[in-house]
Amino acid sequence: MSGGLGEVYKRQAPRPGSRPAAAARPREEGGDGPTVLYGWHPVVQALGNAQRGLHRLLATENAAARLEAEFGGAVRITPELVRPSDIGRLLGPDAVHQGLYLEAEPLPAPGLDDLPADALLLALDQITDPHNVGAIVRTAAAFGVAGIVTTARHAPGATGVLAKSASGGLEHVPFVTVRNLAEALIELGERGFTRVGLDSDAPESLDALTVARPLVIVLGAEGKGLRERTRGCCDVLARIPFSGAIRSLNVSNAAAITLYALGRKRD
Repeated sequence: MSGGLGEVYKRQAPRPGSRPAAAARPREEGGDGPTVLYGWHPVVQALGNAQRGLHRLLATENAAARLEAEFGGAVRITPELVRPSDIGRLLGPDAVHQGLYLEAEPLPAPGLDDLPADALLLALDQITDPHNVGAIVRTAAAFGVAGIVTTARHAPGATGVLAKSASGGLEHVPFVTVRNLAEALIELGERGFTRVGLDSDAPESLDALTVARPLVIVLGAEGKGLRERTRGCCDVLARIPFSGAIRSLNVSNAAAITLYALGRKRD
């Protein structure tokens, strides 16, 4: 991409009878619609990922100028200049979009057989809140997790709110979607993975564990925890040792503590 801001980012005048750029709302969660990414970090990371197919980029003038500076004028897709309110109409009034909205292709999804033999994985047992899953993805990217195992059902789509909460982590940690989580854990166990389930009532304390890769950490939904069959597929159940009055944490915080604790012991 060449030329300055005035040459490259031209506001396109609407055709007679046409709607503004933000009139047609794509499906954000599931279905056959595009993956929707918004906000600075998710969009910039997606634009920098050659594996991510791109369809449409909306940007305010300020955001477009920031993108040009970020990529040295070589943005992979020319943005359509819009007002902040145009993006707001697409996403709703509570979305913090920072002037950027991207419609893109879903990333290629690896299978269990595609994962490295010494991988560090997370497995999510029916965690459905997109804010929590997005925060887990961000943490996973920070700790070098090779993949997140989840089911097609009882899991949010990797788009919209989840992508914003992940803050660009989706470009670095793939989802490995399986039909049945318990069967996937059995298969990982047969491949030599140690399966550690996080359980607030477990007799084993997390700080007493010493584990090596390959390793999969299994997290359950808040309130329900791990399902019985999922628990039965773990080699060990462990709890975070609390010393204060509150004896539980948000699942994304629990994931971060567990990854840090087990990684520190391994190193």
